[in-house]
Amino acid sequence: MSQDSARQDTPQDAPFPPRRRRSRRGLFLPYILLTVLAVLWSAGWFYIRGRAGGEIDGWIAREAKAGRTWTCADRTITGYPFRIELRCAAVALARADGSFRLGPLTAVAQVYQPRHVLMLAEGPFHVEQGDLVGDATWTMLEGSFHGVAGGFVRASLAVDAPSVTVAGATPDPIAVSARHLELHARPTPGRFDAEGAVDVSLRLTQALAPLADAVIGNTDPADLALDATASRATVLGTGTVARELERWRQADGSLAIAGLSLAKGDRRVQAKGSLAIDPGHRPAGQLDLRAAGVEALVGSIVGQRFGADRGALVGNLVGGLLGLRRRPDGAPETTSGDGALKALPPLRLADGRLLFGPIAIPNLRLPVLY
Repeated sequence: MSQDSARQDTPQDAPFPPRRRRSRRGLFLPYILLTVLAVLWSAGWFYIRGRAGGEIDGWIAREAKAGRTWTCADRTITGYPFRIELRCAAVALARADGSFRLGPLTAVAQVYQPRHVLMLAEGPFHVEQGDLVGDATWTMLEGSFHGVAGGFVRASLAVDAPSVTVAGATPDPIAVSARHLELHARPTPGRFDAEGAVDVSLRLTQALAPLADAVIGNTDPADLALDATASRATVLGTGTVARELERWRQADGSLAIAGLSLAKGDRRVQAKGSLAIDPGHRPAGQLDLRAAGVEALVGSIVGQRFGADRGALVGNLVGGLLGLRRRPDGAPETTSGDGALKALPPLRLADGRLLFGPIAIPNLRLPVLY
């Protein structure tokens, strides 16, 4: 066999088998899955938006049948892809006993947490209730509501620089302003399901009220703190004030005050007790009081009616009876902590009267609430 033929038969010179071409579908698979996911997410978002709009329309229709007409001007629902954002250029309510209107309102919820709603509202706020007319402004108003099936976890409201005026209650309009207001509510542990009880916490800082200044006798800003539990709070709705208060009264609703404190300059008051509404639709209950600077307050009030000299005399007498002595320079004695706060006789609200211990305050009748 020749060398040429041997070379031709060697394995090295044999033709290579054809290579299989690798599929490129794997390169595009992540993009295909991402596209499918985006389409499904978009479809889900538009479904949720439509569902939200339908729920709002249904609620407005039910309220209208009950005599309450709600208006959300220029309503839009946006926020794609991760939020549901409701915007109203203005919000208004009209019903038989009054109406209110509010400036632009925005409510936002994440798609994956639809029951946790954040709210931002702009003023002004205007309300009319019978002969009363109220107006409110602020620099920032934020709220939040975290709901669950059959209830809620927490609701909060924070307001910077609130300013409120109310006309019609007194000959002169009532004006109140403050640096900051916070209001929080949560279901009372162990009592919400059985009693519909809700815990409420209110804080008002650096409040100014000229009408109160004239009565109390100083112009210092006031700080107010309230911690209370409202039983049967779940019976309250969006009906008229009279109707909702009567439903609450008939359900044996009450407000248990765990702590109420008011500080205005050197005058401080703390209270604990319980309040409700009696069959005559007047406030009723009892508050246990502790206070400092009471003699100055009494002297100021009495002095407005009988003259400054007699008012100061009566104020010092009351302060002495209550153990609130004054130093020689006229300033009240104080000690650290709550030492300056002295126990006072209980303040009772009964049968339309206000009683300070066993003594009924003359010429004063409690108002009918509705």
